[in-house]
Amino acid sequence: MNTLLVVIGAAIGAPARYALDQYLRRFSTKPYGTFIVNILGSFLVGVIFNSSDTNRYLLAIGFAGAFTTWSTFMLDLYFAYELKRYRGALINLSASLIFGLLAAWAGFNLVN
Repeated sequence: MNTLLVVIGAAIGAPARYALDQYLRRFSTKPYGTFIVNILGSFLVGVIFNSSDTNRYLLAIGFAGAFTTWSTFMLDLYFAYELKRYRGALINLSASLIFGLLAAWAGFNLVN
């Protein structure tokens, strides 16, 4: 049953990530979509962490796991490096780590 919950969550999370990222890329060449989904996913995982097993498998592991994306984040950093946009890459890396941790902390503390 847990595997099915993860599959259902991932089947919703991955297209949601793609749709949000594609929508935001219409307005900027910067990787705002990846940044936003990773921060939202971090917050969601923080909120769900102490939840029931059903919510944890469906939302945290399935949905947030597919909604957030380490590989796209790395690709965005690589492209910035290749285009010699070092400042943008450093800002993206720093902001993603700082805001991701803050979002997870906020979500966790919101429900406690």
